[in-house]
Amino acid sequence: MEHNKHEDNYLHHLTCDIVVAYLSGNTIPFSDVPLLIQQIYRALAGVEMDVSDDKELVPAVPIKKSVFPDYIICLEDGEKVKMLKRHLMSAFGLTPSAYRKKWGLPANY
Repeated sequence: MEHNKHEDNYLHHLTCDIVVAYLSGNTIPFSDVPLLIQQIYRALAGVEMDVSDDKELVPAVPIKKSVFPDYIICLEDGEKVKMLKRHLMSAFGLTPSAYRKKWGLPANY
């Protein structure tokens, strides 16, 4: 999967949050921390939706009516959000590029 700089930055923040949460409840040798970070980052970077052609996708709202000046409406569930990236990852495990691919959206969406 190809990521742009903004998505990589987002994945770094998610990785950091997960590592901190894990280490707050688990004890591992200090020498294993880099491997833990690497494994978590790779797992997040590898998340991609497998969209099969056998069922037609129907967005929660029409794509043309999903973007507004103050918010965006998620095509997955119709949720009005200001930050779609976080919503996609926490609710559906989707990166922005996987979301765009799933719904056939342009890169600037």
